[in-house]
Amino acid sequence: MTQTAGFPTTFNDFLGNSSAVEHLRTAIAAGRLPHSLILAGPSGAGKYTLALMLAMAVECERQPRDLWSNGQSLASFCGVCHNCTRIASAANLEDEVDKAVAAREELRETDKKDTRVLVQPHPDVLIIPPDPPQLLIKLGQVRTVIQRSHYLPSEAPKKTFILTAASFMKEAANSLLKVLEEPPATVHIIILAENPGELLPTIRSRCATVRLGALPVEEIEMLLADRRPDVPAKQRTLIARLAQGAAGKALGFDLAAYTAARADALLLLRNAASDPDHTALFKMTETYRAGAEGQQKTTALLRSLSLLLEDLLLLGAGTPELIRNTDLRPELDRLSQTLSFQWIEGAARGLDQVYSGLRRNLLRSLSLDAFAGQLALSAR
Repeated sequence: MTQTAGFPTTFNDFLGNSSAVEHLRTAIAAGRLPHSLILAGPSGAGKYTLALMLAMAVECERQPRDLWSNGQSLASFCGVCHNCTRIASAANLEDEVDKAVAAREELRETDKKDTRVLVQPHPDVLIIPPDPPQLLIKLGQVRTVIQRSHYLPSEAPKKTFILTAASFMKEAANSLLKVLEEPPATVHIIILAENPGELLPTIRSRCATVRLGALPVEEIEMLLADRRPDVPAKQRTLIARLAQGAAGKALGFDLAAYTAARADALLLLRNAASDPDHTALFKMTETYRAGAEGQQKTTALLRSLSLLLEDLLLLGAGTPELIRNTDLRPELDRLSQTLSFQWIEGAARGLDQVYSGLRRNLLRSLSLDAFAGQLALSAR
């Protein structure tokens, strides 16, 4: 088996945040990698890729080392041993989750309910994604982590558990505390979080946190010019801003899908800023129905709306050079003249409530209708 195509072959291939990465590599080489670690950063910053690379550095059969200029040892991975190749095989998390969900669908109805989605590329490495359809990490998944953490590794030096999101069911979060309080010496637990504030304070206090910062827009533009030369220069500039400093997000950015979602988000804002046209609004929200496609569509809408609200705040603060949706500058200027700071702040809070409702599996179209109505009323 060879390493997965597109996956970094060395730590030098990881884009950005070199200081944070070197700190983690030094800790592994010295045997001091925290047993409980939060990797925090925006979507597309490379949290999952880095977590797999750290797992490979911990579990690699050859344990190669690089040296800093000061002689300090940095952990690395060979990328070709049996442990490395199996861990790297899970690089495409979406595909692995789809396979796990498909396998669950093949089970008898009585077994489906008790079967949680888990990805295990290696006997001593377990990846725990949010469980569809609610996309929350559930109690059964955490119980599996706890149970397996009590067994010694079978083929590698350590057991590594990667929880790929910070969205936990309450019971699951409370249960995770049990293993975080006294993690076995042979266990590393890595939690990936876009917003660490989603995690219980008691979880955060028991973990070391490493933050992956945003890359400068200019650096992402250069990366796009190198890796995606087919994208026109004007679009590269726009994508570099919309990627919010995340290299991975920029490289995989679907501008057509984003602009489609943004058109619906603009309809919400226009509806609030002028005389409401509920006919057009409800026609739009009707398209956000149940199922995986509706869920992806809703997430894209909410993310684009969040960026538009952020741009309106930046215009109101007198910093137009920082806005992301640069191609919409004239319309954003008009909206910023109509919508007050208090309204935008209230809209951002309402957006958080929609996210919360979706986690509780409320009907998407009804949640969006209620949110849109709330925006229109508060703008009057």
